[in-house]
Amino acid sequence: MNILIIGGTRYFGMPMTNDLIGKGHNITIATRGKTPDHYGDSVSRIIFDRADENSIIKSFSGKYYDVIIDKIAYSSNDVKRLLDHVRCGKYILMSSSAVYKDIHVDTSEGDFSAEIHSLKWCERSDYDYAEVKRQAECAVVQQFPDQHYVAVRYPVVIGNTDYTKRLYYYIECIQNETPMFIDDMDSRISFIHEDDAGLFLSHLVDTEISGAINGCSDGDISLREMICYIEERLNKKAIITPNGTPAPYNGYPEYATLNTSKAKQTGFSFSGIKDRFYETIDHYIQSL
Repeated sequence: MNILIIGGTRYFGMPMTNDLIGKGHNITIATRGKTPDHYGDSVSRIIFDRADENSIIKSFSGKYYDVIIDKIAYSSNDVKRLLDHVRCGKYILMSSSAVYKDIHVDTSEGDFSAEIHSLKWCERSDYDYAEVKRQAECAVVQQFPDQHYVAVRYPVVIGNTDYTKRLYYYIECIQNETPMFIDDMDSRISFIHEDDAGLFLSHLVDTEISGAINGCSDGDISLREMICYIEERLNKKAIITPNGTPAPYNGYPEYATLNTSKAKQTGFSFSGIKDRFYETIDHYIQSL
């Protein structure tokens, strides 16, 4: 297939792109050209600015792709500017579990409907992350109703190449005996490992599934379990106090977990989260 990837040069874009290359697809990567990649002659490259409609027209007007995987659409305007000028058989939008206003235990795709949420034309800076991701989904569904699309909703992604360093924060604080503020040690939270995140996107290229779809590694984990594992590995105790620096995974309710029944119906198998979580922690500790 002829596949256009918007983004794809870092984090879980790398296992996704490598897997698609391995399957023999014809890959074009479209980016700002600021992040080098290691795909060599296996891909074609387009440098463009998705915030500039003229740049999009110059790069894509009149072109057709079997699949577009859009990893960096952060607003309704991002989606509209692209789909106004490039045609595709399937549009795979990288959305987020942040679209769920009241995430809970076993949250399913129906807990947020882009069909009925009010569409607002906006840029990334106009609203918070959760709302601009909702608006990106709304733009696809309401502005392009005939477009075959998949909106992939992931929770927090973890892995060795995580540039956000959110998980690494906990390890660094415990290692350095830096006080942290954690609002609920016993929240049960879904995560997804970067390998699963990339391979599931690649897997969706060859499926007929449509609409919103959750993806996360099997199982969930609490911050208490995570902290205890880090303490054991470092042989140090975490300093947790209301006066500490707020930790990255604060703000979750008692349960913030995703139902992946729809994803599993496509034949994809997610890895177990605890094994991958502890594996990632071990990697970070070895790098200290």
